[in-house]
Amino acid sequence: MQLPLNIAAHGSESLQQQITQQIRSLIHDGRLAPGARMPATRELASDLGVSRNTVIAAFQRLVAEGCLESREPVGTFVAQRIIIDRPAPGLAHPAAAVRHDTGAHRPQPRLRLPQHWQAHHVARPHAGQVALDFWVGRPDARLFPLRTWSMLLTRALHSQAHQLCEYGDPQGLLALREAIVSHVGATRGIATDAGRVLITNGIQEGLSLLAQLLIAPGVEVAVEDPCYMGASRVFAAHGAVLAGVPVDEQGMRTQALPRRAALAYVTPSHQYPLGGTLPLTRRRALLAWARECGAYVLEDDYDSDFFYDRAPLLALKSLDEHDQVVYLGTFSKTLGAGLRIGYMVLPRSLCQAAVNAKVMLNNSQSWLEQAALAAFMAEGGYEQHVRRLRRLYAARRDHLRTALAQWLPHWQVQGAGSGMHLVASVPADAAPVHEMERAAHAQGVGIYGVERGNGQLLDVAPEHPWRRIVLLGYASLDEPQISDALLRLRQALA
Repeated sequence: MQLPLNIAAHGSESLQQQITQQIRSLIHDGRLAPGARMPATRELASDLGVSRNTVIAAFQRLVAEGCLESREPVGTFVAQRIIIDRPAPGLAHPAAAVRHDTGAHRPQPRLRLPQHWQAHHVARPHAGQVALDFWVGRPDARLFPLRTWSMLLTRALHSQAHQLCEYGDPQGLLALREAIVSHVGATRGIATDAGRVLITNGIQEGLSLLAQLLIAPGVEVAVEDPCYMGASRVFAAHGAVLAGVPVDEQGMRTQALPRRAALAYVTPSHQYPLGGTLPLTRRRALLAWARECGAYVLEDDYDSDFFYDRAPLLALKSLDEHDQVVYLGTFSKTLGAGLRIGYMVLPRSLCQAAVNAKVMLNNSQSWLEQAALAAFMAEGGYEQHVRRLRRLYAARRDHLRTALAQWLPHWQVQGAGSGMHLVASVPADAAPVHEMERAAHAQGVGIYGVERGNGQLLDVAPEHPWRRIVLLGYASLDEPQISDALLRLRQALA
């Protein structure tokens, strides 16, 4: 796993002290569960950009304190028996109660019932397949752990076949929800419990359920501009008035948030589609805005599994003292969209309403896939799989950047620090992006502008720079395929 540690190279405390204190806090706050496997010292040192000896010394100190246990030659684990001093999951820390005013004059988050529906479709723009496709957000099917997955499915069928004849818990299989609690605690810093987790049919169903609960015609919803079309369209389908908030290289410009919006949708880990990562100052500003306006924040943690050059930031939800953030996660990018398993970590005020909406929609997810995924996560296979993907995708990203610099040197690259795609800005004197798309397609290569790549621009003029960007998803192509695709692309654009 990648631990969300933030180390200051020139801070007042030593690197070892910072690592020790932050891991100790993750354990005492319940974000790292007893028995959780710690990352290898070499990998953690690489993520943090420090020496391995520094990490080893920090681990040794935590072992001496009883926070960690060393089990040679298996690895290092969070101690099984440790006194955890923390507030109940989802409740503000006691210190926060001192700071909290009565709020009598402040608007409170509120549920809203939908009045109408509109169709919503998200599909790839090409009628047929292209040989070399930079389609965004698609993992490499060749890397799917097919043998392990088959074994887990078979084992579940042999041990619990009666579950196929039963209706499952509409909230999701308990074992999977518990595995997700451990996962988001360790990797995203979110302290929660299985009662706050709802399993969904991917991110899209989660967005639809929330739209039913929170949006009525005329309600203002703040969205990133540009934004993920799958979110903006489902909000609009429920009658929302979309208020676009400008995006820069660091994600949403929170100082431009509208004051009357009841909801904000954000992709802070890897802004879709432009690739920025929302810094801590803006995350805190967004939460302060939500508190001031009595709004909910929907955190779509898009691409958070793939940070390549540094450790990931804590999730926005982990900073949520007033329980106003809905966290949306998915396994579509690590295992595949065809699995159709996503999840939400909900504020307590929305839990029962969201489960009721799920019951009316489809009652529950398929038991078999949930059972296999729960075992995959609990037994460490999922963590190992994601670690492998991260290593391979980082190599593909590096290869794509090198090839672009060599063959298309006038294209300016951004948003490459995390995720599964990067953004290339094409020169102003180049052909329009939609013409590039057609020329590339004729050569068997798929490239995409913002709108064709499932993004949406809100009220942007035709000459705006965002209309001159190309999205290049590299996860599903290996290095030789990337080279071949760019050579074809250069030929198409010549």
